[in-house]
Amino acid sequence: MPLFSSPSSKCFWITLIVFSLSYYLLIAKSTTFPTSPPPPKLCNKNPYKQLNLVLNKNGSVRRGSMPPESPPAPDPNLPTKVLSKDLPINKSKGTWARIYLPRETLDQNSKLPLLVFFHGGGFIFLSASSTIFHEFCFNMANDVVAVVASIEYRLAPEHRLPAAYEDAVEALHWIKTNQEEDDWLRYYADLSNVFLVGSSAGGNIAYNAGLRLVATGSGYDLGIPKIQGLILIQPYFGGTQMTGSEMRLANEPHLSLCNNYALWELSLPVGADRDHEYCNPTVGDGPKKIEMIRRLGWRVLVTGCGGDPLVDRQMELVKVMEMKGVKVVGHFTAGDYHGVQDTDPFKAKQLYKLLSFEVGVSSHECITELPFLFPSPSPSD
Repeated sequence: MPLFSSPSSKCFWITLIVFSLSYYLLIAKSTTFPTSPPPPKLCNKNPYKQLNLVLNKNGSVRRGSMPPESPPAPDPNLPTKVLSKDLPINKSKGTWARIYLPRETLDQNSKLPLLVFFHGGGFIFLSASSTIFHEFCFNMANDVVAVVASIEYRLAPEHRLPAAYEDAVEALHWIKTNQEEDDWLRYYADLSNVFLVGSSAGGNIAYNAGLRLVATGSGYDLGIPKIQGLILIQPYFGGTQMTGSEMRLANEPHLSLCNNYALWELSLPVGADRDHEYCNPTVGDGPKKIEMIRRLGWRVLVTGCGGDPLVDRQMELVKVMEMKGVKVVGHFTAGDYHGVQDTDPFKAKQLYKLLSFEVGVSSHECITELPFLFPSPSPSD
């Protein structure tokens, strides 16, 4: 017998179907299902304009207004807590170092740890003389009580990666060979207790320069100072697959996804994508290279915060290092934003305390790992 054999049965089945659909829609509307975060806004047609960059036909860029810069203060007669001076490294490349020396060291006989610092700026912007980094290094030298060598390296896209890594390695050889020629390095810097320090892109430089040293055996010979570890402050890493924090913070004003992609496009070798080893340390042979850090016994500190789109990548690097047996400390806090320590004096002060602990630990001691202070953000957070 056909299903709709009579008008009355046909009416019944239509009514039943309509009622069932209405009931299902009512239940569905009242039930909460997990939802994916809204897709990030499409990138601007010209993110370089937002970065205040103009691309030139020869591959260089014209940068906008120059951020404020500060001169060094080498005169011990000046009423300053930290003295500073500039020394040339390679004049043909335009690289140099700004050395910071706590005034109190002048009255002491003991040497201080040496922090070799690489500034941030997406590999494209800023300088060791930029006021924002001059003040950061000044206060770091004073609070940590260390000699700081802030390195001026070549910028992309005029000098794409690995130019900055090459400059970093050259700077370390320069420090070793020029120690006897400069009184500050000779009398006050302990070249057996050296840390590579970098914030944002500078953290990336410290990491990749360190890998270059251990890969070539320079971590063992006398050609460079004796490195004890790496201090990576909100290090700048990326990849082709978006992480949860990148999706969640795609439009974060301090480092939007669009600007992030544009910076990598200008910095990486021509034709390379963001899964290049310079950008993504967890793909390809990256984990194997981390084992070299373990063999040298270097200590590693990685800092980050929940408001940084790159935090998931930073935490992933810590996890890979832990798996490879590296003496690594991951210190992550809630909130804040990428580069917070550069603009918030209170956050910088907290960071200096953390660095003081890291630098003060004897190389023969086992460092106690600090717990993550918040869970890894998920895409639905």
